[in-house]
Amino acid sequence: MQQPSGHEQNADQIAYWNGPSGQRWADRHGVQEKLLGPIADVLIDRAKPKPGERVIDVGCGSGATTVAFARAVSPDGFALGLDVSDPMLSQARALAPKGLPLDFVLADATVHPFEPASFDLLASRFGVMFFADPVVSFANLHRALRPTGRLAFVCWREPKENPWMMAPLMAVYKHVPKMPPVGPEEPGPFAFASEERVMRILKGAGFVDVAMEPHNLAMDIAIGGGLDAAVEGSLQIGPASRALQGHPPETYEAAKASIRETLAPFLKGQSVALQGAIWIVTARAS
Repeated sequence: MQQPSGHEQNADQIAYWNGPSGQRWADRHGVQEKLLGPIADVLIDRAKPKPGERVIDVGCGSGATTVAFARAVSPDGFALGLDVSDPMLSQARALAPKGLPLDFVLADATVHPFEPASFDLLASRFGVMFFADPVVSFANLHRALRPTGRLAFVCWREPKENPWMMAPLMAVYKHVPKMPPVGPEEPGPFAFASEERVMRILKGAGFVDVAMEPHNLAMDIAIGGGLDAAVEGSLQIGPASRALQGHPPETYEAAKASIRETLAPFLKGQSVALQGAIWIVTARAS
């Protein structure tokens, strides 16, 4: 397994996404894409990729969004999927349809030597909240955009607005100590929850006309598989999974029962839908 060289402050994130957690995400790529696919549709609608354009897809994971962008800009455009996770990029390369104008690069966007002023669109679905110094990272990405270039990404809003992630975690906390709190400006899924912070970062990196649109949606964490699938999904990845790491089997089973009890009232048919809340962020290079 390869690991990219990167900004020294991003070393922990690079190790995380190339370790067991990154492999779990790669193994669940099909399931996760069913869950997050509607958000990709929202992103692409706002990003408005056009035939012939060149796109950077930051934190592309297993490549579904890169493929979607490549289809939108083909035949004469190009989509570059960038990620620090070798397990997920291995999936991306294996799954990408042949003949599309795309490529995948194992790299840290903070320091990757992009050709200056060579891309029209910078996009990401939940791939930009993990930079240790996001102003430096976005400044590097800004240099890759043409003066007419633009940005569009989605990120999570506050934890309390995302019960699809937090409800299972609160159930687990009945059985294990709470994880150390993550500071509001530390890398993590909710690092861009603050509108003021995102505005400050992007403007500091050189972007203009920054706009943030709140968007709510129902997240079927069962992905049509019923209550058992919702419980198992919560235990495999996400904050509830992290909180249970290192605890004995009896604690795991007790937490599993509590998650099931928490999620059961939301079961309708084979779906278990809880609210998700994102920002749709757009900006121009100049």
